[in-house]
Amino acid sequence: MQVTFLGTGTSSGVPMIGCTCAVCRSLDHRDKRLRVSVHVEVAGRSFVIDSGPDFRQQMLRARVMHLDALLFTHEHKDHTAGLDDIRAFNFRQQTDMPVYGEPRVLRQLQQEFAYIFAENKYPGVPRVTLHPIERDDVPFDVHGISVLPLRALHHRLPVLGFRIGGFCYLTDANHLGPETRAQLRDADVIVLNALRREEHISHFTLAQAVAVLEEAQPKRAFLTHISHQLGRHQEVEAELPSWIRLAYDGLRVEV
Repeated sequence: MQVTFLGTGTSSGVPMIGCTCAVCRSLDHRDKRLRVSVHVEVAGRSFVIDSGPDFRQQMLRARVMHLDALLFTHEHKDHTAGLDDIRAFNFRQQTDMPVYGEPRVLRQLQQEFAYIFAENKYPGVPRVTLHPIERDDVPFDVHGISVLPLRALHHRLPVLGFRIGGFCYLTDANHLGPETRAQLRDADVIVLNALRREEHISHFTLAQAVAVLEEAQPKRAFLTHISHQLGRHQEVEAELPSWIRLAYDGLRVEV
């Protein structure tokens, strides 16, 4: 399995518009973060988790030529705004795009992208097939690949992460129940959000994320959904255990 970090930033991205802090002025390419998303290639299949507002740019930069499915963690705009740009894959592959998400998330997509689901569609709009994730306690199948939902809370909003084989991906969370913590055990790679150092209403802090990872004890871990408030990549990473790294845009990881 190969995982490519398409974006590792928070909802405002890094640099943030109008900010002149040291992180936003950094020349280190690892401090330039698009909105959070990953590309997973496994067993000949190609999946993307979340299509935020930078989706088109991310697909071009990562040279993703084929996409078999799109999975959504939740309905916030920084995770869904790029859905329109799956049109390119419709044209190229001559098929509808399978889209997976909880029923609540799919209903939100139908509301925000009403033209995609209109009875009389405008020519050239995206073509999708919706696949509701009805249960968060059993795996679901995506083109023959078993995907296990991982339940988390984003403040009071239930969100999903996903486990594919030994790879676990959780973003936009600040609480994991005992069932989810158990599902993280024996993972090869865990990706977890770490927004900043200070407490936040809906995201893990750096210290909280490290504590979760130390309990789960994966072989390797990467932190994502990072804001400019966390600090410069090089300086923050120097504080971490060797098996926990900060993800950055364009990073490729073999699992």
